[in-house]
Amino acid sequence: MSGDGKKVCVTGASGFIASWLVKFLLQHGYTVHATVRDPCDSKKTKHLLALDGAVDRLHLYKANLLEESSFDAVVDGCEGVFHTASPFIYTVNDPQAELIDPAVKGTLNVLRSCAKAPSVRRVVLTSSIAAVTYNDRPKTPDVIVDETWFSDTEICRRRKLWYVLSKTLAEDAAWKFVKERGIDMVTVNPAMVIGPLLQPSLNTSAAAILDLIKGGQTYPNASLGWVNVKDVANAHIQAFEIASAKGRYCMVESVVHYSELVDKLRYLYPSLQLPVRCANDKPFVPTYQVSKEKIKSLGINYIPIGESLKETVESLRERKFFSISSAL
Repeated sequence: MSGDGKKVCVTGASGFIASWLVKFLLQHGYTVHATVRDPCDSKKTKHLLALDGAVDRLHLYKANLLEESSFDAVVDGCEGVFHTASPFIYTVNDPQAELIDPAVKGTLNVLRSCAKAPSVRRVVLTSSIAAVTYNDRPKTPDVIVDETWFSDTEICRRRKLWYVLSKTLAEDAAWKFVKERGIDMVTVNPAMVIGPLLQPSLNTSAAAILDLIKGGQTYPNASLGWVNVKDVANAHIQAFEIASAKGRYCMVESVVHYSELVDKLRYLYPSLQLPVRCANDKPFVPTYQVSKEKIKSLGINYIPIGESLKETVESLRERKFFSISSAL
């Protein structure tokens, strides 16, 4: 891949996935227009400005997801737009204001700006496996989920899965908009994304691992998909670069129950004080499979979950999210 002479935009650039995306884009020679809430907030931008190539080819812009036209100047002149900005939080007081509006209205605002910019040839939207798997179809070890699955918004509302709802509504709105406007869009739908942190703050998926290694008494009765952040960032670039890329790309290296996750962590770090029992005595939520066929067309060979867990723990320890003494 070579981005020499090419300009691209990354929204929400200080986030976990986006930071790695910016890093890789700069490595490949791209000039990156990166949006953040406040370019003057050094806590959020210092790690980006320290990346190789940032001095000459990284330009920070202030943009607000809920402000129409605020992305016009950012995407103007860019060939590709990577829209990663969308809140990923589980505990909310006002789901509409905190999750749904930024996800849906924010996505449409970015796409409206793209529609005004003749330079934009493709948009890559960071969606989520959350927009794929939450429906009434059975999920058991012999079931293979693929890109044709869509989450059910009524089920999301009934179960108060507000983050899942926000991603489902946002992707649905995006597909409708680009179809009407003739915009070339590809979506990347990752599961829980782990691996090394570039940003100084703790992101939600890394926090799920931190909760386990900080001496929690129980683990959730849940089965989730996991994938490495470097694979996800690379897939975004491939989805832009490869002309034949189209539609959605699910990204799940492994679907494991939390009990198995704890076992893997215990094998890697025998001295960690890890949970020994499940949060409830119900039967374990079954695992399922996610097809890897389509993502192979982007040249992605997944980093194994064991390696991803180790990278995550080491990164959390280096950044002092938990004490060294508890891990050795």
